[in-house]
Amino acid sequence: MARWKPPCPKSSPYITAQGYQRLESELNELWEKRKAVTAALSAAAAEGDRSENAEYIYRKKELRGIDRRIHYLQKRLPSLTVVRDIPANQDQVFFGAWVTLEKEDGEKVYYRIVGADEIDGQKGYISLDSPLARALLKKTFDDEVRIKSGDHAAVLYTIIDIDYSASSIPDE
Repeated sequence: MARWKPPCPKSSPYITAQGYQRLESELNELWEKRKAVTAALSAAAAEGDRSENAEYIYRKKELRGIDRRIHYLQKRLPSLTVVRDIPANQDQVFFGAWVTLEKEDGEKVYYRIVGADEIDGQKGYISLDSPLARALLKKTFDDEVRIKSGDHAAVLYTIIDIDYSASSIPDE
């Protein structure tokens, strides 16, 4: 008997123009990949006994994963709102902003507030729905934000820069 699991809360429907283009190109690539996997699946099925055919089982699993992602993207893309405009007040933190924060120990960190479909820790992209991004929204220069993450002690951040230009990716 399966346990009931509550559904995940819906994520914000906002995305940057670059993120939307990336998702569209991913969908197109998946359709192309699906054609190749379907051809390989047909070839594996023609080999005979499917119950012990590792190639057939692998291709079915791969096709299922591709179909699941295509279905998700086809549902998600129409529901997204592409944010192209820079806010009038660029002294406050809003969606799409690059924010430079300084921790209590003097370490600087850079984050860009993006939609849930664009999260990338290595690039410094954090979701609009994350606790840090929610705390940063509508804050200005020199404002302080205290974030408690899990079992760790609260971390105090000070906003030292807000930038909305597309070329503001940190050099470090």
